[in-house]
Parts: sequence; C-alpha cells; structure tokens
Amino acid sequence: MAQSKEDLGFTHRFVPATAADAPTLLLLHGTGGSESDLLPLGREIAPGAALLSPRGKVLERGMPRFFRRLAEGVFDEADLKLRTQELAEFIEAAAGVYALDRNRIVAVGYSNGANIAASLLLLRPDALAGAILLRAMVPLVPGVLPALSGAPVLLAAGEGDPMVSPAQTERLAALLQTAGARVRTHWSGGSGHALAQDDIDTAKEWLRKEFANGVRPSAASSA
Repeated sequence: MAQSKEDLGFTHRFVPATAADAPTLLLLHGTGGSESDLLPLGREIAPGAALLSPRGKVLERGMPRFFRRLAEGVFDEADLKLRTQELAEFIEAAAGVYALDRNRIVAVGYSNGANIAASLLLLRPDALAGAILLRAMVPLVPGVLPALSGAPVLLAAGEGDPMVSPAQTERLAALLQTAGARVRTHWSGGSGHALAQDDIDTAKEWLRKEFANGVRPSAASSA
C-alpha cells in the first residue's frame, strides 16, 4: 500500500515546486523552531523550488530539536545516530509520496538543523545531493567516512559566533573534504550565530551555480 503524508512520521510542510528546473530544499530548523520557520528562507534562496520542512521530534524544555544534547555543544551521539536514520527514512518516504527526484534534494539547515544535516552527509550520504549548513558544528565522527563523491556543501559561519567556534567550522570542513565533498566556507562578519543577508545572498548564488537545472553537475553527467 502506498504511503500518505500522514504516514511519514514527522509533522511537516510541503510546498510543491513551481519551476521544473528547481531543486527540492529539505529545510531543517534550529532549536525551538518549527516546520514553518525556514519556508521564507527557502523561497528566497530558491524561488520556485519544492520545499520539504519537517519539525524536529525531540523536545528540550518544550522546544523542538532534531536530536538530544547532554549540554550546549555536547550531543547525545546514540540519539543523534538514531534520529539521523529516522530522518533519512522520512526523506526516502517523502520522495515517494511527493514524487521528488532524489538527485535534487538539498538540505538547508540552521544550527541544530545544520548539525543533523551534516550527520546525514556523514551517516546517510545517499539521502542528499548536497547541503547548505548554516552555523553548523561537527555532529560526530563516524568510524568509517562515507564516499561523498564530490557532493557540494556550503558552510556558512559567523565571525564571533558564541556557539560555534572557527575551529569547529574548520574541523567540519576538513572532515567533509576528507570524505570527498566539495566544500565552500563562507564567513559572515558581525552576525554571530544569527543569519545575515550576506549568508542568504551567498546561499542563493551557490545553489544557482551548483544545481543548474536542479541537479548537481556530477549527478547530471552520470545519469
């Protein structure tokens, strides 16, 4: 029996594409966010794209998150691995329900959402064609690195971010590059952990270049 959107396991919103050549953006909110938070960002950086936006299922003092943490910056790795697999299964099922091309799904995650997007790249590289990681840190280091095979990743970090140090950003970039991703790092001056307009402008331009006709070049050439 085919699944319906009510069977996908996550409270979520889906906005169909209005442009045939646009990618699908998987929007992953930060702590305390919801399935509606990043819809305006998705519309701004990829007009016409399909938007798939789940709500994190873990609550921390009533605030939704995508996985548990033991303290600020200290993640519950067992829960992170479980939630990463759960999110990957949601993506796969949603692709079937909404008729999405798996080669066109790009994560756009902010803070906690960026961390689980990075975990997807490291643990379930089949789930994403690429990612925009906004204020991400290293979520975990897998025992065996995946083969990311040139998957494009944009890391957008804030200079003076009190939550994510430059060393964390550089460590994540190095980890993803070692796994074979093509990583670009953008530093936003003065914005700290919050997003700034230059983050949005950079993400929009990066997405346009990396996903011409909705598909990253390496995926298009191997199809």
